[in-house]
Amino acid sequence: MTETTGDKRCIVMVDAYAAVGSLVDKFRERGCSVVRVQSTRDVPFVYRSVPFDRSAFIADIVHDGDLSATLEAVAAHAPLAVVAGGEVGVEFADLLAERLGLPGNGTELSTARRDKHVMIETVRAAGLRAARQLRVPNPRELAEWHRELGARVVVKPLRSAGSQGVFFCDTPQESAAALHALSTAPDVFSQTGQGAVAQEYLPGTEYMVNTVSRDGRHHLCDVWRTSRVSANGVVDLCDALSLIDSDSRETGPLRDYAFRVLDALGIRHGPAHVEIRLTPAGPSLVEIGARIAGGGIPAAAGLGIGESQLEWTVDAYLDPERFHARAGTPYAVRRHCAIAGLVSPVQGLLSEYRGIEEIERLEGFHALATLVKPGQEIRRTVDDLTYPVLVTLLHDLEEVVQRDLNTIRYLGGSAFYALDPGAAA
Repeated sequence: MTETTGDKRCIVMVDAYAAVGSLVDKFRERGCSVVRVQSTRDVPFVYRSVPFDRSAFIADIVHDGDLSATLEAVAAHAPLAVVAGGEVGVEFADLLAERLGLPGNGTELSTARRDKHVMIETVRAAGLRAARQLRVPNPRELAEWHRELGARVVVKPLRSAGSQGVFFCDTPQESAAALHALSTAPDVFSQTGQGAVAQEYLPGTEYMVNTVSRDGRHHLCDVWRTSRVSANGVVDLCDALSLIDSDSRETGPLRDYAFRVLDALGIRHGPAHVEIRLTPAGPSLVEIGARIAGGGIPAAAGLGIGESQLEWTVDAYLDPERFHARAGTPYAVRRHCAIAGLVSPVQGLLSEYRGIEEIERLEGFHALATLVKPGQEIRRTVDDLTYPVLVTLLHDLEEVVQRDLNTIRYLGGSAFYALDPGAAA
């Protein structure tokens, strides 16, 4: 569709795929139309498996490399703002907003908001604690740097997401092998040759801090504590997130550090998803996305708190006065919530899950999503993109939620997955 919006409020969302359907819905519920801009001709690999509804948009503009043509097509709708729908669209959203004179984060620090090496160096230059790192030139220099560091190293792509391609390496040989693996495969956004970064492994619990900003003023929406297992050759695999209250002792240092990171990276408008390790020396950035949190986190936060990044993002763009009047108010967990990702130890053609009913009978059970269905290929879980099943838990008592998380870990072993023996053979 190419109709103009007239007097109706309109926002542009760059790379709005299925994962941000809930954000699109929130804008539309507020009487705002949404124009979709696709920043690449082809749909990136990570988004291809889940269809998305193009009918929710009044226009669907695919950028083919002609910036002037895309700007003209977008400007015809007189949008109020440009919002990044996903990680791959962050830089293009910055560019569109700047060229159209709309509220945005500018392009000066766009690279720092996507390139994980530049990101950490920018944070360090602002005087914040940050990991030691090396932009990896070749396996030999990486191995030498690892030997000098003398500790565990994390090797990962410069611009990927969803913990895809993240390697935890205890020896220089493992680091060199990780670099080779990354250099020969495209990332989740179907991009190759993006390079890699090696960073010192940060000890301590990892947290996910979700914020929304307007005019440089930041609001803390929700904080999640991650739990981790060593499985399938991955030392530090996330298997669950638990929502924590804003008055928890960890929240204050995490909030203060996250807000300083936002300032350092020039994030003045819109949502951000900040991953932070609370090390013995204090908070240290893992990475940040200048976009809404993925993995159904905002919807789950809404269950536990009553609102989430979704509502705060819509307010920031459509009702900044309301945003500023409420920003800074602490949130309260009304119901305890957790998201568990089952860790598959098997690979092959899935025949059935044994024990789904037991999970659904748990006292804190709220919802279950089967990302890999019987009849489909199942892989060993090695990152955030290979969970076969996601379970949302919700209960008035934190103890019930934590008990059910432990029960899910018990149920989700090898016996949980039945493979087709004929296909395996």
